[in-house]
Amino acid sequence: MPIATVNPANGETLKTYEAMGEEEIERRLQLAEATFRTYRTSTFAERARLLHQAADLLEADQADIGRVMTTEMGKPVRQARAEAAKCAKSMRWYAEHAEELLADELPAADDVRDSGASRVLVRYRPLGPVLAVMPWNFPLWQVVRFAAPALMAGNVGLLKHASNVPQTALYLEDLFHRAGFTEGCFQTLLIGAGAVDGILRDERVKAATLTGSEPAGRAVAATAGEMIKKTVLELGGSDPFVVMPSADVERAAQVAVTARVQNNGQSCIAAKRFIVHADVHDEFTERFTAAMKALKVGDPLLESTEVGPLANEQGRADLEELVDDARRSGAAVLCGGERPEGPGWYYPPTVLSGITREMRIHREEAFGPVATVYRAGDLEEALLIANDSPFGLSSNVWTRDEAEVDRFVRDLEAGSVFVNGMTASHPAFPFGGVKRSGYGRELSGHGIREFCNITTVWQGA
Repeated sequence: MPIATVNPANGETLKTYEAMGEEEIERRLQLAEATFRTYRTSTFAERARLLHQAADLLEADQADIGRVMTTEMGKPVRQARAEAAKCAKSMRWYAEHAEELLADELPAADDVRDSGASRVLVRYRPLGPVLAVMPWNFPLWQVVRFAAPALMAGNVGLLKHASNVPQTALYLEDLFHRAGFTEGCFQTLLIGAGAVDGILRDERVKAATLTGSEPAGRAVAATAGEMIKKTVLELGGSDPFVVMPSADVERAAQVAVTARVQNNGQSCIAAKRFIVHADVHDEFTERFTAAMKALKVGDPLLESTEVGPLANEQGRADLEELVDDARRSGAAVLCGGERPEGPGWYYPPTVLSGITREMRIHREEAFGPVATVYRAGDLEEALLIANDSPFGLSSNVWTRDEAEVDRFVRDLEAGSVFVNGMTASHPAFPFGGVKRSGYGRELSGHGIREFCNITTVWQGA
């Protein structure tokens, strides 16, 4: 895949880049290793000052980088600006909390005495250069949620971004440099996917984090396992959105639309499978379908656009295959389902019902504005459908019954359960999944500790 900016609204190639050669990759690896030796000894106050400066710069650049993201991968420009603002917020959160999150831990005094020590503590120390393999769907946020905690922990970052967002990737490197971080603290590697394996095998790279597809996750995990290196994987999701009879159905249907089409439906944590109790199924489906049908699809650079194009032509083709397979197998298309005429990789907001286990869309992730609606006879069936997925990233439950809330929180197979609200990420809360959605956690204290050497310090009497 070429490293290029291709406008998904019209298919026009705007900029192309040459992949870095072996000499440049080697130079950057050497620089990362050398920089880490000194950066690891910097204070939390020094790191926080630099990260606050990066946040200030990002806020000032919000409009410009928003347009770049929209041009590279098609998200509505208002959402792009909001993404930049969220990144600045996350940077500030880690700048303000990292020292507390990584403070020395002191075991119980009785345990210290029992060990024969005069003092014992647990200290979090940085690992070294961390390779981040990142996707195009949230081209700023996916990177910052790795970079902010990694840099605050004293690590340095190497970014291999998706090949269709090179301008955003280069912007990130420049952002951290302008903020005052030394050159080797954060570097963008303009490379193809084929170069990742060799870099991950390099002894100077100590760990890796990947957000992306299952095949990419398997490849990185396999190499990291062979090299015995720590990894965090955030892969696909096919999140359930369960609506029970006690829910505010009108509100649930409104939120469901945003939950499905945020980022043009190209979000791992977007709700994709809408599992509705029989008592409220028809009302919810009618409201939800009408609202999906009314969404304004168009040029993502226009402020009024609610759904823009998919990021690339292959993504639209994959989505069409899932819809066509469901249609051939008996699913009803309640709205959408047909590729529009004209340039760009647009696909209309689509609602399918009558889904069965034999349909591909029941098992595979629909990465675009396509929703599937299921009818559940009771709570047990709703849980059965929700968990009948290879993924387990997040989940949504709409009910006012506290006993039902407790049951869903206990039994849903997911990394998050959002009750009467839409899944969202926040720097203070851990983020990640189970099953084929990956392992490890990003964000919060859990995320910053993922790439630390958790060191026990024992001191004798």
